[in-house]
Amino acid sequence: MPSLLGVFAHPDDESLLAGGVLAQHAAGGARTRVITATWAPDSHRAAELAEALTVIGAGPPRMLGYRDARNDASAPESPRFCDAPVDEVIVQLVAQLRELRPDIVVTHDAVGQLTGHPDHRHTHRVTLLAVQAAGLAHLYPNAGEPWQIRSLYAATHPHSGVGALGPLLTDVGKTVLSVPDEYVTTTVDVTTWADQKWRAITAHRGEVARARSLPGILTRLPEDTRRTIISTEHFTRLSALPVPGNPHQLTT
Repeated sequence: MPSLLGVFAHPDDESLLAGGVLAQHAAGGARTRVITATWAPDSHRAAELAEALTVIGAGPPRMLGYRDARNDASAPESPRFCDAPVDEVIVQLVAQLRELRPDIVVTHDAVGQLTGHPDHRHTHRVTLLAVQAAGLAHLYPNAGEPWQIRSLYAATHPHSGVGALGPLLTDVGKTVLSVPDEYVTTTVDVTTWADQKWRAITAHRGEVARARSLPGILTRLPEDTRRTIISTEHFTRLSALPVPGNPHQLTT
């Protein structure tokens, strides 16, 4: 089972979007870790994140400590993640990639999952840049020895896979953003790890208590409906390495 690193915007994103595959890889003996872009390491959500990561076997929290774009209390002394200098964020991610040397990286998709949160979208952008930079010795040479991951995946939701989540989100005034089905390259049945994933989600007690958050919405559902929703995870495989092409001309 290959080692797996998740790079996500907020505490709870890791459990909601990839809790099943993180638990799957950990159960298979692989090293699994998670980097979280926002919230201060001394915040209540950091403690909840630590509990969730223990449940799914993903090691201790690795938090960049930036402020959530929609919550100034998340890290009052730090800049908003979306406003931080891009090079500053990338070099931190490169250093983590070169330290952890994962086979696979999983992050947000380009649209920012169902709700399009700006932190989700920004995490997608900087992770793609950091994955490319981590393998190039002349970029950020002080951030460790170069490391090229083998695979990069974006957690996503296809149009046909939104299902019961769509009306649940619109009922609380949220948008529902999904991608065409053909954008999804990998669909993982994580039923075996669904109970573990649910325990990780509910470890984020602050979010469970909020009526409009996805953990809160899921908590109010009948168990069979909730289990159906959390038992499948969708991903788009992106290019982490140069793709072979015609050596003499550009091709489509």
